[in-house]
Amino acid sequence: MNVKFLGAAREVTGSKHLITTSLGKKILLDCGMFQGKGLETDSMNRELGFNPSEIDHLILTHAHIDHAGLIPYIYKLGFRGSVVCTNATRDLCSIMLTDSGFIQEHDTRTFNKRRVKKGLKPVEPIYTQADASACMKLFIGVPNDMKFRIDDNIKVKFTNTGHMLGSGVANLQIIENGTIKRIAYTGDIGRPVNRIIAPPQPFPQTDILITESTYGDRLHHDSQTAENALLDIVIETCVNKQGKLIIPSFSVGRTQEVVYALHNFFLAGKLPKIDIYVDSPLAVNATTVFRMHPECFNKEILKHMETDPDPFGFNKLFYITRQEDSKKLNDHKQPCIIISASGMMEAGRVKHHLANNISDPKNTVLAVGYCAPSTLGARLLNGAKEVSIHGTVYKVNAEIKQLDSYSGHGDYKEMIEFLSCQDKGALEKIFIVHGEYKTQMNYSATLEKEGYRNLEIPARGSVYEL
Repeated sequence: MNVKFLGAAREVTGSKHLITTSLGKKILLDCGMFQGKGLETDSMNRELGFNPSEIDHLILTHAHIDHAGLIPYIYKLGFRGSVVCTNATRDLCSIMLTDSGFIQEHDTRTFNKRRVKKGLKPVEPIYTQADASACMKLFIGVPNDMKFRIDDNIKVKFTNTGHMLGSGVANLQIIENGTIKRIAYTGDIGRPVNRIIAPPQPFPQTDILITESTYGDRLHHDSQTAENALLDIVIETCVNKQGKLIIPSFSVGRTQEVVYALHNFFLAGKLPKIDIYVDSPLAVNATTVFRMHPECFNKEILKHMETDPDPFGFNKLFYITRQEDSKKLNDHKQPCIIISASGMMEAGRVKHHLANNISDPKNTVLAVGYCAPSTLGARLLNGAKEVSIHGTVYKVNAEIKQLDSYSGHGDYKEMIEFLSCQDKGALEKIFIVHGEYKTQMNYSATLEKEGYRNLEIPARGSVYEL
């Protein structure tokens, strides 16, 4: 049996890891899109490194696009195996993949207009909304902590990672030559304290561990400090400066956390009397999915819901789906908060809000999560004085701030605490994935100091015998 690392290898996006058993079974762990590298991203996503029609099973840790976003593409190319994930992940994928297909179609139309003007041939979207809808028939949803028998030699059980709704460690048991090999793939690891999601749970002892490292050399501020900082930024921007607060946020998970924090400020009478707009059709749909899966919530929010059944709705909060209503916000002159996707500021409606507001010093742009190095979000956080948005250059006069404790990724201490359920001596190999290479090297060194051995940072395309 071997594993081939095809994405999120010495980088953060595009998670794909292919296990091939001695009997020839092919098991793909996640199938994520590469993001944030312009034209290079397109070629990286199209060149998979495997034949989709040969994949027997896809084990999906969670629904984020950098882990699930290429499932419609491999379906389009002939994949007809099973996609095994938690029930909440299946429900989120049903909306997130269709939304991604819409973005592929929209961006391709825009791109082709420029190509036609240059006399170049148009290109096809990597996949369409129809492909995204069609691939959902392959999904099998299973509850957390239930061992699911895929075939006579393969079993999988998901255990909660606390990263997002439905996220789980994929705990595999594969029988080869009468011997059981245990493989655990963490996907993304959440934080021990989450405003909505239940905290990460210990996972069964494994032989082979594949684990993420996004924040492998950083520490977060505590949640209460972040909540206070969020309120301070709201007051400074919307009351003192009478400006707009633009919060680029991932539609699934991060948006609901920010809304819940604002909800609590509202109930406590701390929130200024300003309008709050969640401008993202996907965020609206995702919030509906959240309401369907209280089994994923922590004890605190479940207690809250005993007296307030909708933690994602309150007076002065408006969800926007129609494009014409989104455009009207451009002419909105009063102080307000606009929460819009995407979190890395690479796509979606938030780019229009940035274009209309980033040059006004009264306004603030607040990043509430990780931005990959090559993204618009990272350029702003690194102090860019001007940026190009949809081909037009804008001066950056708005204040740029970041609250990384709203990130769904654990920091290095939190990840190490999550791994502490494992007997270090029983781990045959640890593969560190999903992180920038420098961060991974620092994280690997920290793990070694903690007593972990046999650590490997695989390069893209590398193959290892298990």
